[in-house]
Amino acid sequence: MTTQDQIRELYAAAAPRLVSQLFAITGDHAEAQDVVQDAFVRALARPGRFGEVEHPEAWLRTVALNIARSRYRRKAVFARLARSGRLDPERGRSAGLSPDHVALVAALQRLPRPAREAVVLYHIADLSVVDVAAALGCSVEAVKTRLVRARRALAADLDDTAHLTSVLPATVNEGGRRHA
Repeated sequence: MTTQDQIRELYAAAAPRLVSQLFAITGDHAEAQDVVQDAFVRALARPGRFGEVEHPEAWLRTVALNIARSRYRRKAVFARLARSGRLDPERGRSAGLSPDHVALVAALQRLPRPAREAVVLYHIADLSVVDVAAALGCSVEAVKTRLVRARRALAADLDDTAHLTSVLPATVNEGGRRHA
């Protein structure tokens, strides 16, 4: 099987999961789809390098996160121009989402980017604390701190804490494993 065939199979299996994770980070479904697609394009552009990757989905997630961060920085400039009245930004939103989903994504968007990324990778991507730390380039303790602070902020932000118990039920123990 060629590397391109492996990438196609991985796209079919992992793209929906990655889009969901990036949507939770970006708050924009179309943006999440674009970011994930760009990550796969980069994999296809470098089949030799991608073929050497030990954990392809983790590599794609990291690439997608980096693309999203770059786009975020560019959007910050765009937002300043829009606030100055020189531009009229149109922000795409996904239709057909449940009110709980919309509320959670909106609350996630109000978190600082590092906390939002930790929450998404841990709770939505279902990575261990150790894997989240590796993906974000920080210590395990930093991830645990981000998760605790993010959960508190989300609980305070959401009107109904049932959102949290149904979406973010787990806590982290010392070994980086989940427990109820």
